[in-house]
Amino acid sequence: MVPITALWLPILLSAVIVFFASFVLHMLLPIHRGDYRQLPDEERVSDALRAANVTPGRAYHFPFTTHKEMKSPATVEKFKRGPVGLLMIRPSGAPGLGKYLAQWFVFCVAVSFMTAYLAGRTRVPGATYLDVFRVAGCAAFLAYGFGQLQDSIWKSQTWGVTMKHVMDGLIYGLLTGGTFGWLWPR
Repeated sequence: MVPITALWLPILLSAVIVFFASFVLHMLLPIHRGDYRQLPDEERVSDALRAANVTPGRAYHFPFTTHKEMKSPATVEKFKRGPVGLLMIRPSGAPGLGKYLAQWFVFCVAVSFMTAYLAGRTRVPGATYLDVFRVAGCAAFLAYGFGQLQDSIWKSQTWGVTMKHVMDGLIYGLLTGGTFGWLWPR
């Protein structure tokens, strides 16, 4: 068993490496450029949403229904007629990219911390690179990649977009596993 205090360097370094890898994947490479599209007739839809006084930080499902109403002819017709969707509303104003990046970095540190906890409880000092890499890489991949699958299951995100995010998660997991294997206490 390795105490978590002995793993502060791989925790922080793997978080920094993943943070910069995500920058490369999302900003420098064209992989994610087509993930989102502009809303048709954006101005008219935005005007309608403003007039409806939608609340930031909320998710809206439409057409909205209760479990009791789900099979009523009127509700079935609404779903047939469409559109059917899930709408996320953010606060108005320019996106605070700094805030999002800070939250992403904190998430990366949290994933690395939990990876360190699991690896530290299951591997001993002096464990081989590959032994540590397998445990740490798998734990980090579960955190970064596997959670993405539910966006296609529950939110109707295309499987193509989801698979790109899962592949990102695999890269982040490999980088995290590699960092822990490299810096594992001897």
